Formats: sequence, structure tokens, C-alpha cells
Amino acid sequence: MLRKVSTLIGSLPKIHLAAASICTLIVGTTLLLLPSEEVEATRSTLKLVPAQVQPAQSASFGTEFTPTDEHEESFDTESSGTTEPEMALASTQIEAAVPPPVMENWIDYDVRSGDSLTSLFKRAGLSARDVYQVSQATEENKVLSRLYPGQTISFLIQEGELQKLKFVQDRLNSVEISRTDDGYTTQVLSRTPDVTPHIVSGTISNSLFVDASRAGLSDNMIMQLAQILGWDIDFALDIRKNDHFRVLYEEKFLDGEKIGEGDILAVEFVNQGESYAAVRYTDSNGDTNYFTPDGQSMRKAFLRSPVDFRRISSGFNPARLHPVLGTKRPHRGVDYAAATGTPIKASGDGKIIWRGTKGGYGRCIIVQHGGNITTLYAHMSGYKSGLSTGSRVKQGEVIGYVGMSGLASGPHLHYEFRVNGVHKNPMTVSLPHAEPVAKAEHTAFQRESSRLMAMLDKGATELALANPQQPPSN
Repeated sequence: MLRKVSTLIGSLPKIHLAAASICTLIVGTTLLLLPSEEVEATRSTLKLVPAQVQPAQSASFGTEFTPTDEHEESFDTESSGTTEPEMALASTQIEAAVPPPVMENWIDYDVRSGDSLTSLFKRAGLSARDVYQVSQATEENKVLSRLYPGQTISFLIQEGELQKLKFVQDRLNSVEISRTDDGYTTQVLSRTPDVTPHIVSGTISNSLFVDASRAGLSDNMIMQLAQILGWDIDFALDIRKNDHFRVLYEEKFLDGEKIGEGDILAVEFVNQGESYAAVRYTDSNGDTNYFTPDGQSMRKAFLRSPVDFRRISSGFNPARLHPVLGTKRPHRGVDYAAATGTPIKASGDGKIIWRGTKGGYGRCIIVQHGGNITTLYAHMSGYKSGLSTGSRVKQGEVIGYVGMSGLASGPHLHYEFRVNGVHKNPMTVSLPHAEPVAKAEHTAFQRESSRLMAMLDKGATELALANPQQPPSN
């Protein structure tokens, strides 16, 4: 055989012999430099086929894979590309190398009556230093200074150190405090509820509270209604049987569940045949107030009643018989019977021109308002701290407390209203309005007022059709 090869080579031209010699030299050099097939197969086996992933290979491909020398040589030399078994093994190995996620172990503590941030941290095994650092992080919004029973605080503590704190104020607002290299940072989280308009109507047969509750209004909505219309209607004295009302207000929903109410958008109350209506309007400056549908302010410059009273024990009467002296003596004000300590409010903006004891009035405050109007508040048990002659007060601001100082037969507020020094009946005097809608807001206000009153009318009509016994609104 070798003789034939030699004869064949000898018969080739010289140029071919030279080329063959060069090729032989290149091939030989390459074989010397390359690693053997056995070494390459061993390297691939160690990298791709660890013993612990063999069951996974079996499950993936359905046949048992046994890495013998024969298979290794075949596997390594049959293809220079990546095969499906290689990809599966590599994927399995990467998945095995990824560590499982670390589970955060949160501990919840319910706020109990009398709890403070300090007591909650102590129950969680944290120190006063932790309380201080967290308090510093929440100093701006003071969110953790207002804790109420039923709320929950959650702690994430690792190796004795507070890492995170969660505080749920209510269903819409929560706070998360996280540890950083410099202390703690605060993130306030808020959810926005869905708001939809809702309307109710009712007829008075007992009282505003009883009949409005029966119609479906919450205590909060009833208080809003009374505050909006309270300058025109005294709900303790003026309402009559068969008076009726309709109220358009906001309902709030979260995840499809009602969570509360918002504001009254429009309201009408028919009292003794006279209609009083109001709409809510927010101007371009963001100020919100209630106005009549034509733009007059519902808020008067003065409160009709400066105290939450049980009853009027004595009205305005120029020829009244004095209950203590027993003589005929004009009663130039109104007496509101109320429990001792009941707050007394300034009926309008003004400046205190008298604070002290004044004869039969006992402890007394006199406030000077604009338009030559003064109001007097007598028989107080005490004054609100910080007020003195010369202090300025706002409408509705507490100035003192009901008592029976001076000539008084029981705890009550004696209230007088004077115009240019002349006594007027506080219950019937015509009270000046606050500022109406600004001229620059007229167009926007009329558009909003018409929209809200149309919604109120439509809703009232639908309710009347559903309940024919209910009197129609005027």
C-alpha cells in the first residue's frame, strides 16, 4: 500500500509535490496545537452535565441520559453548535444558581386606647432612639402624632433594627417609612375614591334630624344642610310639619364599596311655603362657598344664633317681667338656655370692645362690627383664653362659655344685637349678606349653578315618580 502511495506521489509534477508538502506541514502543526477530543469532551461534561441536574434532563427529554465516554465523544464532535440538551441544561443550571426571594416578615400591632408611638415601639422591641429617628422623619406632616384605636402599625425588623414601618390612617391614606443610610424617609400614599352624585328628598313630620335620617342622610350630611341654610332657617324654631327638602350630594366609593360622603352640591328646603336653595361653587382662586342660584352668598355677615341651645328661655320683649327682680323690665335680647360650659361663638367678624364684669350682665363680652353694629354676650361662666379688649375675632370663633354669672336664674346666654345703639330683635332683624359672587366669576357661576339645579330638579322628579305620596317641591 505504501509502495503504491509512493509511486503515485512520484508521478505528480514538482509543483504539485511542493503544494502537498506545504499542506502536510500546516495540518501537522494544527494537530499539535489543538487539544485532544478527550480533553474537550471532559471540559464540556463538567460544565453542562452536573450530577444534580440529571433527573431534570430525564424529565425534559423522556429518555435517560448517561454521560459515558462514548456519548461524550459523540456529543462533542458531532456538532460545533449548541444543541437542545445543552440549552436545557444551561437553563436549569442558571435557575438553580438564582437565590430564592427573601421573605419580609412584617409584624402588625393594633393601636389601643391610650397608645402612643413610644408604647407601640416598646411593644415591638424597639428603642427610644428609634422613636426619635422616626419622629424626625415624620416631623413635617405629624402623621404619627395622631393615633386612634383600631388603626394598625406594621414593623419590618431585621437583626434588631427597624427597616420599614407602615401606618394605615384610613382606607384612602397610608404612610411608609423606610430606613436609609442617613436615617429614615417618609412616603405618603393616597388613593382617590370614585365620586358620584346622589339625591335624597324628604318631608318633615317630626324634626329635621329624624326625618332627614329616615330619608337616608347621614349625621354629617344633616349638619352640612343645617350649616348651609342656618342663616335663613332656624331649624330649632322655624320648621313646620310638611316642610320638605331635597339634597344633591357626593357619595364616595372605593373598589365598588361605598366608604362615605363628600360635600352637598345643591340643596333646597321649603319652609312654611318659602323656598331656600343653595349651590356649591369653587371660584378661580380655589375658594369654595355656597350661594343662592342667582349668586348671592348664603352666608350672612352674622349668625342668627351664637350658641347651640336647648331652647329659648326668654325672647325679645320690651315689657317683660324680670324673673329675678320681679319687676317689669324690658328684655332687649334673647336668652338661649344651654348647659354650663357650652361654647359661645362670635356672631360676626369684629373687635372686642369690652371683656369683663358688667353689672347684672355678669361676665360679658361686647363686639364691635362694621356698619355700626354691636353684639353683646352675657352671663358667661368664663372667657376663652387669649382674648382681651382689642382682640379681633372671626364669625363662629369661640369667645366664651355659657354660665349664670350676674342676675340669672339658670345657665343661659343673654344675647343682644344693636344697630346704631338701638336694640333689635336678634331673631327677626334683617341680617346683611356676605359678598356675592364676584363679577369676573358670573359666567362660570351661572353655568355651574344651572347644571346643579338641573340635576336637583331631575332627581326630584324621578323620586316623586317613584314615591307619589311625597309632596312635590315648589
